This record gives sequence, C-alpha cells and structure tokens, in this order.
Amino acid sequence: MADTKNNRIRPAVDISMTALLLCLMAYQVTGEALHEWLGISMTVVLIVHNILNRKWYSSLFKGRYTAYRVVSTVVNTLLLASIALTAVCGISMSSHAMPFMYGLLPITFARQFHLSMSFWSFILMGYHLGLHLPAMTAKVKPSQAVKTVLNVIFLCMAGSGLCFFLRNGIPGYIFFRTHFAMFDYDKAAVIVFLENLSVLFFFAFTGANTVRLIKAAGGKENGIK
Repeated sequence: MADTKNNRIRPAVDISMTALLLCLMAYQVTGEALHEWLGISMTVVLIVHNILNRKWYSSLFKGRYTAYRVVSTVVNTLLLASIALTAVCGISMSSHAMPFMYGLLPITFARQFHLSMSFWSFILMGYHLGLHLPAMTAKVKPSQAVKTVLNVIFLCMAGSGLCFFLRNGIPGYIFFRTHFAMFDYDKAAVIVFLENLSVLFFFAFTGANTVRLIKAAGGKENGIK
C-alpha cells in the first residue's frame, strides 16, 4: 500500500523538481528574493524525493554493480553532492529568506561555489532524468516512420541545447573560470526559460543515449531490461 501511494506521489514530485530547477536557473527573471525562496522550496522537494527513494540508499552495498548501475550511482552521488553544496553556499549568501545564516561561509567562496555547483546540479539533473527516460517510455511503441521523425526532432533540440550551453558561457561557470554570473536582463522571460529547457534537454538526451549505448553493449548483462 505504501509503495502504491509513493508511486502516485513520485511523478508530482519529479515534475515539481524540474519546474523549480528551471525557475532557479532563471535568476534574471525571478530576482534575488524569489530566487532564495525557490531554492528553499527546491531543497524541501528534494528531501521528499529522497525519502520516497530511500530504498536506493539501503541497496547501495547489495547486489552486483552492472555498467548501468555504476553510471547511475556515480551520477546520483555527484548530483547529491552538488545540490548540497549549492544549498549551503546559497544559504550563506541569503539576504531575504534566511538572513540569519548570512556569512556562514566566506562570501567570496560561497558565491563562486554556488555559481559553479548550481550549473553542475542543472547538468547532472538533466543527465539523471535522461538515464530514466528509456524505462519511462519503454511501453511507447511508435512506428518506424514516427520514430525516425522523432529522432530528427530530438537531435535538433539537443543540438540547440548544446549551442546555448556554449553560447551562454556555462563551461566557464562549471570550471570556475567565470566568477560572476553574466545575466542578460533585457532578454524576454520566455526566451530565458526556453534556452534553459533546451540545455536541460541536451543533457537528458545525452543520458538517454548513454543507456542505449550500454544496452547495445549487452543489455541484461549491464542491468538494463
């Protein structure tokens, strides 16, 4: 009964996380105060997500580690670490939601790590979603013609995501080469969200194709049904 209830809650939690993530990456649209409250909301939803998936933690040291399981475990661990660092550094700079925590960490350190880890969280979240997409869409059986059209569309969308990833200077943030966020406050909100969604899709696309490569190398042996 509990598992059935959790399975009903999970989709709503996952959709909420994705929506909050896109809002958090649109700082120039939301502004500082709302950004902080969105960050707190994201932290709460992530805690709920981890409670719903607590069995994953208890199974970490059980069973055989297939190629898929290794990739998934590494991505999940890095995602948890990057989100935790993003949250702690964000709290240390809070001026609105939690001003009493301001200065918990040195501000210069907190600013640089918050900026870098937020983009790492964004990237890893997209990749994490992609790793689960093939299983989520396994029951969808389109015709070969439809599959071909969809593959072309998805490839174009992923390509545009890669272009925005590079054009918006995200590599500079994740590798600590750019220490201050460069936001275009004149850019329309819908464009900001579409660009961020496109980048997220690129990494989800990469994650999904990682699963396909592992499956092609030996599906069942690598932990993919």
